[in-house]
Amino acid sequence: MTPANELRLLPWSTPDGKPCFLSTDENGGPLSRLADRTEAAQLTAGTELLEHAAEMLADDQTEPDDFRLLSTDLTDALRDVLRIAASRGHRLATPGPSAHKEDDRPRLSAAAFG
Repeated sequence: MTPANELRLLPWSTPDGKPCFLSTDENGGPLSRLADRTEAAQLTAGTELLEHAAEMLADDQTEPDDFRLLSTDLTDALRDVLRIAASRGHRLATPGPSAHKEDDRPRLSAAAFG
């Protein structure tokens, strides 16, 4: 879980597309629980969208406009999943300092999730 004083990347953005962060402890307050439920809903929606995409790809009658809409929806779902992966990866316990050099630590780059 998130150590105290760490920022959690939330599964939503500001209206102007900037990432949102939550400073929390391991107790998981109401906003943290909301973020957990939102992540679960986003992952479920992504799974359902992937199934729908497979059906559309198998249908030789699918129109180009439908593929364009599908591409937009898949892009949004992938953005959500990557934001969730970054958030969860950042919250994983990291090995002690002797396990890796300072420069080798993964960095959270929220700019890609705008």
